[in-house]
This record gives sequence, C-alpha cells and structure tokens, in this order.
Amino acid sequence: MIENRLILLLRKSKTLTQKFPSSNSREWKTFTTPCGFSTESQSRFYSSFPRLIPASENPVARSFIGYGLRSLLQNNCKNFYKPSLRNCSTVASVSPKSTEAMKLLVTAGPKAQKAVGIWLFVSAAWVFSMVVLGGVTRLTRSGLSMTDWKFTGGLPPLSDDEWLIEFEKYKQSPEYKRVNKGMNLDDFKFIYWMEYAHRMWGRALGIMFALPFSYFLRKKYITVQLGLKLSGLFALGAGQGLIGWWMVKSGLEEPVSEHTEPRVSPYRLAAHLTSAFVIYSGLFWTALSVVMPEPPTESVAWVKGAAKVKRIALPVSILVGITAVSGAFVAGNDAGRAFNTFPKMGDVWIPEDVFALKPVMRNFFENTATVQLDHRILATATLFSVGGLWWLTRKIDIHPAIRSLIGSTVGMAALQVTLGISTLLSYVPVSLGAAHQAGALTLLTLMILLNHTLRRPSLHLLKTLPAVAKTA
Repeated sequence: MIENRLILLLRKSKTLTQKFPSSNSREWKTFTTPCGFSTESQSRFYSSFPRLIPASENPVARSFIGYGLRSLLQNNCKNFYKPSLRNCSTVASVSPKSTEAMKLLVTAGPKAQKAVGIWLFVSAAWVFSMVVLGGVTRLTRSGLSMTDWKFTGGLPPLSDDEWLIEFEKYKQSPEYKRVNKGMNLDDFKFIYWMEYAHRMWGRALGIMFALPFSYFLRKKYITVQLGLKLSGLFALGAGQGLIGWWMVKSGLEEPVSEHTEPRVSPYRLAAHLTSAFVIYSGLFWTALSVVMPEPPTESVAWVKGAAKVKRIALPVSILVGITAVSGAFVAGNDAGRAFNTFPKMGDVWIPEDVFALKPVMRNFFENTATVQLDHRILATATLFSVGGLWWLTRKIDIHPAIRSLIGSTVGMAALQVTLGISTLLSYVPVSLGAAHQAGALTLLTLMILLNHTLRRPSLHLLKTLPAVAKTA
C-alpha cells in the first residue's frame, strides 16, 4: 500500500517537472534546484512523508523511509533537465531599444526630441537671418555708423540731443570725412538703425538660445554629448560679437593712403562671415541629428549606394564652402563694383594686374582684380562640380529622397550663379546682393542636408535591412 502511494507520488512529481518549459533557462536558474524541482514543490513533497506512513509505525522506520525517498529522488534527478549557461544571455542590457537610445541626442521621449529639434531649427534660421541682415547692413554702408560697442548693448538715442551726440561721433570717423561728408541727420539715422538692428538681433539670438538651453539642461532632456556641442556653439556665438566689433574697428581707423576709401579689413570681414557660417552649419547639422538619428534607407543596396555618393559629395561640399568664403573677400574689397562685365573682365579674360601686389599671396586676398577672378573661377567650378555630382550618381542605386536632394542642389547652384552674374552686371544693388548672399547659405544648407542623409546607419539598423528595397 505504502509502496504504491510512493510510486504514484514520484510519477506525479516527474510529470510536474516535465511541464516546465525547457527553453527558459533563466526560470530554471532562478526558481529550481539543481535536480529540476522547484523549492516549493520539494517542500510540499517532503512534508507529505508523514501522511504516507501510518502513525502507528515506528519513528525510526519513518526516518529511514524519508531518507530513502530523498536519496531516490536525487539519483533519479540526474536524468532530468539541467539549465545550460550557454542559453543564459543579457539581452535586456544590449537590446535594440538600448542601442537606439545610445544614438539619440535627446533621450527624454518624442515630445522632448521634437521640442529640442524645433528650438535648434529656429536658432539656425535666426543665424540665417543674421547673415542676410549683415549683408544688407554692409551693402547700405551702415556698418561704420556706430563708433563704439558694448557687449550687452544699450538703448538707442531717444531724443534729438542724443541723436546729435551720436552724429557728432560719426563725423569724426574716416568714412564721414571721405565718403559721406555733408550727410544730414535723417540719412545718418537710417544707417544707424541698420547697424543697431543688426547688433541687437544678434543679442536677441543669444537670449533666445540661452533660455531654452538652460531649461532643457534642467529637465535633463539632452545628453552630455549634445550639451557639450551646444555649449561650444554658444561660445562661438558670444565670440561672434567680439569678432564683429574687431571688424568694425578696422574701418574706423585712418586708411594708409588718402586716396583709399575707408572700409573694414577684408580678412576680418571674412573671419566674421566664416564664423557665422560655422555657427549656422553646426546648429543645422545638430538639429538634423536630433530629429533624424538615422539616415533614410530601406535596403543594404541603398546604403552602399549612399556610401558611393558620399565620396563625391564631400569634396563638392568643401568647394562650396571655399567659394562662399571667397565671396567674403569680394565683399571686403568691394570687388563686386569693379569689372562689371561677364564673362570677360572688361575687355580681357584675365586682367594684367592680377599679381601686382608683393608678396604674391596678398593678391588673392587684397587685389580687387585677383579676388574677383578667383570668385568667378570658384563659382564656375562649383556649378560644374554639383552638375558632375548629379551626372555621376544617375545610375547609382540610392534612396529617392537623396536623388531628389541632389537635383535640388543642382538647381540651387545654377540659381546662385545666375544671381551672382546679375548682381555683378547690375553694379551690386542691395536687393540682388542680399539675395546672392542668402543663396550662398542656401546652397551650403542643401550640401549639409545631403551629407547628413548620406551618413552610414547604425549597426542595428543595418542588420534589419533587406538586401534590396521593396518596390510597390
């Protein structure tokens, strides 16, 4: 009787162990003993020994029976399932979600990501407007109207007496004495307001950037990596004001020759404009990285195609940047108001005095003829390079968005060259000159966007991509 009940209980226990899923090694490791029984099942099984043996039995016999059952179970459990360490893994610690989060610059959720992205795009657009406003300020010859500078700025003249004081300061400048002698107060007010608006617009940008930045830091929306990048861009923005005054100060000094028109140093103007381009590019690239952590791709073939396009697009982008900087030297030397013909420069293709200055390197930055010739050559090379980019990538298998972006870049390059020629032939009117400067930054924007979409996707995304994109 007792033996039958023992055999029945053993069979039930064996059936219980077989019901556990053998594939889940972590459950066995956590909740089972080495022989495959859960701790709770063993406790219940051993506690049933007194019920299996009649109460009238000798206690010694009951002890021997219990000992025998334990030995029998331990021997039989040798053939039961034992968990293997090979099946144990730390998938949770390296899950796809964790991998994706490591690539994100904003880790506080989609709403935070959208908020930071909008803020950065608005900041980039603000810098864009600053560049255009600066171009208008230069083209209207307003940049030297304010003869002093304060980092925090101040209120404009509010009374007639204050206006007269500012006007008297301007009358002491070389520009008034040699260019604007006889200017009335109303004309002075116009150029003063232009320069004042440019300066205060830059200070407003600093406040608009700093306040949301401090808020996002306090809310822990952004990663340390993004925080360092934005801190660097903010420092560049603060330094941009100092560079601007450093540039203006050069125009307030007496020219070397009495026949020379007062103007700012072309080197300092190029530094000021190049710094603005760097800040804009950094903000725009970072904003794209926040809202688009992964490049657009749907197949391994498109990833390989994007890599081929990137090898061509990168040097073209560098050429676009060099051409934009050469435009700053054209502006700094007022070279757009000379040789107002195209394609020839006057009656010749290359002026005779392109290497008139010594040493020779000065001609590329200070000689009006050489600076304009350089800009013409670089602009033409940029147009053909962007066109070559489109031609060489026609048969490469790439994402449709990338192909469309390349086409837009070609169109913008052609428009920019057209604007440049029109500006030159029209003797640099303010409207066309400002449009040409905005066009340079727009073309640079498209090249930044193109290079950003040509990035290599993360390893996790690559593993999930099919070999060839599915067609509708």
